[in-house]
Amino acid sequence: MSRAPLAVIFGTPGTVLTGDQRAFFRETDPLGLILFKRNCETPDQVRRLCEEFREAVGRHDAPILIDHEGGTHQRMDPPVWPAFPAPARFGELYARDPARALVAARLNGRAIGTLLWQHGVSIDCAPLLDVPVAGADPVIGDRAFSGDPEQVALLADAFVEGMKLSGVTPIIKHIPGHGRATVDSHKELPTVDVPMAELDKTDFVPFRHLATAPWAMVAHIVFPEVDAARPATVSPLVLDQLIRGRLGFKGVLISDCIYMDALGGSLPERCRAVLAAGMDIALSSHGDVEEWQGIAAAARPLTEASLARLARHAVPAPAEPLLDVAEAVREITRQLAA
Repeated sequence: MSRAPLAVIFGTPGTVLTGDQRAFFRETDPLGLILFKRNCETPDQVRRLCEEFREAVGRHDAPILIDHEGGTHQRMDPPVWPAFPAPARFGELYARDPARALVAARLNGRAIGTLLWQHGVSIDCAPLLDVPVAGADPVIGDRAFSGDPEQVALLADAFVEGMKLSGVTPIIKHIPGHGRATVDSHKELPTVDVPMAELDKTDFVPFRHLATAPWAMVAHIVFPEVDAARPATVSPLVLDQLIRGRLGFKGVLISDCIYMDALGGSLPERCRAVLAAGMDIALSSHGDVEEWQGIAAAARPLTEASLARLARHAVPAPAEPLLDVAEAVREITRQLAA
């Protein structure tokens, strides 16, 4: 019986794979690849990059992720690709016309998903379910749909529904909630020292509403009431008691990037801690073969439980005719301006 893929998603530095990178992926067989702006120049180039990775690992369905939310977090940029609105624009429309906003959010999810599907990308690190509050670090900002938990839940649910119609898997994030963080977890370790009872009525509302989503990305944030010593990504207590338990999330869990400065220790130590805590997959968005070797050595293959979750929450290929993405974006723009 063949070994399961390594429980890591890697990110590469360029627009093509080098010979060394192909050999590394062939030898270690990581689960998937994540793309960023640095990896995306033209449609044909993105498709070739996805094909190169899948050929290297020998799996035609190997997950290819991207962090494509719209607004400031759009990895396939204009003028080559369409400009999608920031999520906050849908919250602004919701305040004027809730029904129209939900239709527009659903269409947006389907349009982004269709664009990704057409380029060989199968998973999107979107939407955000974070609920920003006054005084929080601006890292979330207009990436959030709204400051109202119920509105975030409904708009994100519509986006997820639309994206799944396109055949692309959405990843809700940053569970259990990044909206209150007063520092950017890319740079420092945030702590959310707020009673669980209050978070139940605010930050946790969208995540509980979308507990059946296929994947979720876990934030590098300390929740002292559950585990005062460790951030969520490396805390078995937070993963089991809060995310799997209190919030009821049953899908695939992937860490936020292990290169972020919220985590301490070496990259291999971070990867090992993430997977030891019970995470399905560790996300390693940067580096090159020399650093990847240590991360791969610290990782393990996907567990039987993780493989079962991946299979159970797989999003089927689109049954409906694919959208005209450019026309869909024009329609979304009209809706947001109404």
